[in-house]
Amino acid sequence: MTYDCTVSLPENLDSIQQRIRSACGRSDREPNSVTLLAVSKSHPPETVSAAASLGLIFFGENKIQEAKAKIPLCPGRLRWHFIGHLQSNKCRDAVELFEMIQSVDSLSLAREISKRSEQAAKTMPVLLEVNLAGEASKFGYKPEQLLAELKEINSLPRIEIHGLMTVPPWSLEPEKSRVHFQRLRELKKQAEQMLAAPLPHLSMGMSGDFEIAIEEGATIVRIGTALFGPRAKAGAKQAADLD
Repeated sequence: MTYDCTVSLPENLDSIQQRIRSACGRSDREPNSVTLLAVSKSHPPETVSAAASLGLIFFGENKIQEAKAKIPLCPGRLRWHFIGHLQSNKCRDAVELFEMIQSVDSLSLAREISKRSEQAAKTMPVLLEVNLAGEASKFGYKPEQLLAELKEINSLPRIEIHGLMTVPPWSLEPEKSRVHFQRLRELKKQAEQMLAAPLPHLSMGMSGDFEIAIEEGATIVRIGTALFGPRAKAGAKQAADLD
């Protein structure tokens, strides 16, 4: 996959950071309450290094095989999150490569992550992915299923639930994402009540709607296209779904 190499990372990053500050200002939040996760999938290590030289620390990948090849070639100080659909047979690699898995979508997957984390002598922070719109093309918990399995996931010895994640239906109108972000925020409150413990993170918002997400409480925004530029051979919907 090729990308537009004429994009200016410094200019793009400056624009994104300004938009984050503005969105935080509108919602009476501190800008440092929002983590920018640079979605680097399909970009080479050289591009990741260029982004890291601008001060970015958090990067997201969605394919284990690509991450295995790429991460060792990137600066060692970077912090990696897995944001794609994770198959059980890839859990060992995911536990080894990433410091957070944002896409836990079943109890069976959580059990496998806990098992592999035990073998690696580590505890894995996770986010539970929620498919709020019930889209057949996307993975993620139904809200009622998440609440039904929440306590059992929380009891797994090597899992730490840090919050929730969602990918809303793609739309040319960012405002249409707001209702889904509001629902995720409310679901997090329900989960916190069930667990009698705070969940610090809401990972929601991508290049097209991250400002709306911040206004609704996002603590992690996953941004690829707005930072690195659009895919040269991807249509608008495909590019948005991959962000």
